[in-house]
Amino acid sequence: RTSGEAALVVLHEAATAHTPFEVIVMDLAMPGLSGQALVRRIAEDHTDVVVVAVTSFGTIEEAVDTMHAGAIDYLTKPLQKLDLERTIDRALRRQALRTGRSSKSKAVGGAGLKATSHGLDSVVSGDPRMQDVYSTIVSVADSPTTVLMTGESGTGKSLLARCIHTHSDRCQGPFVEVSCGSIPETLLESELFGHVKGAFTGAHADKVGRFCAADGGTIFLDEINSASPGMQLKLLRVLQERQFEPVGTSQPVSVDVRIVLASNQPLENLVAEGTFRQDLYYRINVVSVELPPLRDRLADVIPLVEHFIEEKSALLQRQVLGFTDEAMELLLKYNYPGNVRELANIVERAVVLSNESRISSQGLPPTLKDQTGILSHQAAHRDIDDLTGLDVKPLRLALEGPERQIIHHALESNDWNRQQTADQLEINRTTLYKKIRYYGLDKLGRTA
Repeated sequence: RTSGEAALVVLHEAATAHTPFEVIVMDLAMPGLSGQALVRRIAEDHTDVVVVAVTSFGTIEEAVDTMHAGAIDYLTKPLQKLDLERTIDRALRRQALRTGRSSKSKAVGGAGLKATSHGLDSVVSGDPRMQDVYSTIVSVADSPTTVLMTGESGTGKSLLARCIHTHSDRCQGPFVEVSCGSIPETLLESELFGHVKGAFTGAHADKVGRFCAADGGTIFLDEINSASPGMQLKLLRVLQERQFEPVGTSQPVSVDVRIVLASNQPLENLVAEGTFRQDLYYRINVVSVELPPLRDRLADVIPLVEHFIEEKSALLQRQVLGFTDEAMELLLKYNYPGNVRELANIVERAVVLSNESRISSQGLPPTLKDQTGILSHQAAHRDIDDLTGLDVKPLRLALEGPERQIIHHALESNDWNRQQTADQLEINRTTLYKKIRYYGLDKLGRTA
């Protein structure tokens, strides 16, 4: 249609004929009635219709205004086919939740991908960098090529590893995930490669390692940056020969596995420092993808919130439609040091505690309601001139307040898992324990 007024006529005619629309995808740029005014009119006069807004000039402010007007999702041009299909699918399910009836349409399949719970339809993002990541995954999924993913904790590396497996010709085989950073170094070799009875004290029976368990499928080695030099050498051999010896025997075992790895630290820096083998780095860095942190793609917060609201509401059997405008503004201003994982936890907490169809700012954790005490990504890099006028005190004392806040917030975002918190802060676990006790944080949290 050529204008917003013409669109309202069509909507009225369809409603009168008892053939109403379920979802409208509309460009905000149009003659006559403005796009946001049209969204507001639809929200007021056609409550059973949900709107997805499209624009060429996306900003966080415009996204907030459009959501305030009544749109449930927001896309920027150029549109990606897969992203548009996922957005329409979410909108249909959202419309069904609003009206209390089943949607007329089933989930939309994307770009010929297999429809599974761990397909790319599980990943929500309209960011061009993430779209490049998805394209790379689709391109390499069916090949045996080793894939290396880098990015901060919580950016979704595990989910994308499952997507690679799901869209590969190994999808009927096992998917085995190993968090190398959470397993003590003395046990990691046995965990990966297995052992024979009597190999060491406590080895009362043979044990099949994770590589054997993944035979015919995919093994995902997360936090590979934490592997010791000795383990790195063993992994290099597995990558080159697809062979290894279980602990306690010299009998080689051969496996047929696809290997996907992830690191929450830049491996090239570790190579330069001498803590990561250069030959292993070159061997695993065949196809690499980098996942940007959520703070660098805040436009994804809105569709991610919609996705998690739907997911958590169904899981917890709650009729929650979304957040209020005030709460959404807080969500859009937040820095997300814990990335997508932290956002998912925030939404789940809000859904659990909410008794209303729309969650207010009171349903958000204190770190979002009082963001003045958190050093934001931008504030951490502000110009030194901004510090004029502040009281001068010893540097150690001046830094204690921000350090305590940062550690406390990191613990909260990692659900008080101290190993994950230490990894995110890039300090060792012993140092973290000392700082937790020094700042009295052990009295606030729970044992992890």
